Amino acid sequence: MTRRVLLPFLLLCGVWTGLAAGSAQRGAAAAIPRTPDGKPNLQGIWQVRNKAAADLLGEKGIVDGGEIPYKPEAAAKKRQNVANRKTADPLNSCFMPGVPRIMYLDYPYQIFQTKDHVAITFEWSQVYRLIYTNGKAGPKGIESWMGDSRGHWEGDTLVVDVSGQKDTTWFDAAGTFHSEALSLVERYTMQNADTIQYEVTVTDPNVFTKPWKMRMPISRIKDKPRLLEYQCQAEKEEASGDFERDPHTWYPKPGGAK
Repeated sequence: MTRRVLLPFLLLCGVWTGLAAGSAQRGAAAAIPRTPDGKPNLQGIWQVRNKAAADLLGEKGIVDGGEIPYKPEAAAKKRQNVANRKTADPLNSCFMPGVPRIMYLDYPYQIFQTKDHVAITFEWSQVYRLIYTNGKAGPKGIESWMGDSRGHWEGDTLVVDVSGQKDTTWFDAAGTFHSEALSLVERYTMQNADTIQYEVTVTDPNVFTKPWKMRMPISRIKDKPRLLEYQCQAEKEEASGDFERDPHTWYPKPGGAK
């Protein structure tokens, strides 16, 4: 093929490739469920399917670069946390998990969405988060277990700034911790109707030498019509023998008899 013929041919191939890629992207965007105002519809029951809650570094691909950039003194505290985690992990005392840990515990959660809010209710002890998307700033100087969440949309991605968390929550059962200076930026991006890509940028100058990032998929749960109950304190007391459950109120009898 001569150069005179080859050049238009290559240009035409490039045009068709670009059109095909653009069509595929538009098709993927069209397949995402949307609310009446055109935003991706995040509503439904969801759950993370990995072991991040046990150890963020236990699976490849969760933490960018495969390393959490601790300051030397913070790395020493992390090792101490691991050694004492049976008693030191706040979750073992049924304290609230905090963000982002609540998002990848081994329990499902349900997302509700309006124009001004995204609410998340969790099966774990019926904890909830309320993400404000109305553009109003959050309160200053108030700390809580779950922090304050303020969101906005960047295209089809929900971006959430989380601040004001107590320094008593961990990121996982492997002792990954933070200070009161923690700030988070979460990004929720629907990959398709049944998958949300979850990404978190962690900043805490008291503990880490630089910001770091984790990411993981969240999967839609289709075989569960509603959230069940997991009451951490009750389960803990039952496991330790502090009380015996009442079969009349806790679970139905075998065979469905009442």
